[in-house]
Amino acid sequence: MLLSPLATPIEEIHDRLLEQAGVRLLVKRLDLVHPVISGNKWYKLRYNLLTAREQGFKTLLSFGGAYSNHIHALAGAGHCYGFKTIGVIRGEEHLPLNPTLQFAVDHGMQLEYLNRVDYRLKNSSEITEKLKRKFGEYYLIPEGGGNALAAKGCAEIIDDIDQPFDVIACACGTGGTLAGLIAGLQGKRKALGVAVLKGAGFLRADVANLLQNSIDQQYNNWQINLDYHFGGYAKTTEPLINFIHEFETKHGIPLEQVYTGKLMFALFDLIGKGEFEHGTTVLALHSGGLQGRADLL
Repeated sequence: MLLSPLATPIEEIHDRLLEQAGVRLLVKRLDLVHPVISGNKWYKLRYNLLTAREQGFKTLLSFGGAYSNHIHALAGAGHCYGFKTIGVIRGEEHLPLNPTLQFAVDHGMQLEYLNRVDYRLKNSSEITEKLKRKFGEYYLIPEGGGNALAAKGCAEIIDDIDQPFDVIACACGTGGTLAGLIAGLQGKRKALGVAVLKGAGFLRADVANLLQNSIDQQYNNWQINLDYHFGGYAKTTEPLINFIHEFETKHGIPLEQVYTGKLMFALFDLIGKGEFEHGTTVLALHSGGLQGRADLL
């Protein structure tokens, strides 16, 4: 029996920049939704786990990089709910393991490494058959958990918000969370995604496809900003690190450099540039992933 999500608070950020712009900024603390399966990953995995159990699968397999929040969450979910988990990791093995992969191993995940050439072909029949020969039958969850079931779960985030807002914003890796938010909004209010990958224009089509596959409907009340990737996925810069430290010191909310730091940097920058009308309330999703801070601090 999968647990219900813990009630998570909404905290308001008070800052002179926000006061000058006349914009309220709220943070939905999804990082507190589950002690192991943090943030939006809980919502993205929920219906995948239910479906895997209903279909009789004992093993879950998914893909990710060496610092993948999704791999971290999947290992925790398997440990909590009795699934064997396999993480197919991009690149070569490096020892000692980083904190993300060490957590995964400690929680029972078996790691399989694919070189970067093969990893780009991870959805091909050749790689799929190779993995099935090695591991047997498994329930496949795509990289980042971004599928229609993930979008269905993330749509329920809207139901867990008990304060009014005009724009809901999230960091975007695969687009699954953003697609779910759009579905949950049902055409009301606006959704903003901040891409954390370089050259992520493809996310617009991916989100549209996820919406089509999950609810068979499209909306036009959303956009994805591509300007705050800071060099690419898991890449960072000194200004981003300085912003994260300053934000935590002033507001008491921890961020990390892969997702939430980029989201908050983007929102403060956009608000400072006047991109939001006076009187707008923006609600930002804190999507967890704080295990990545080991590489930040």
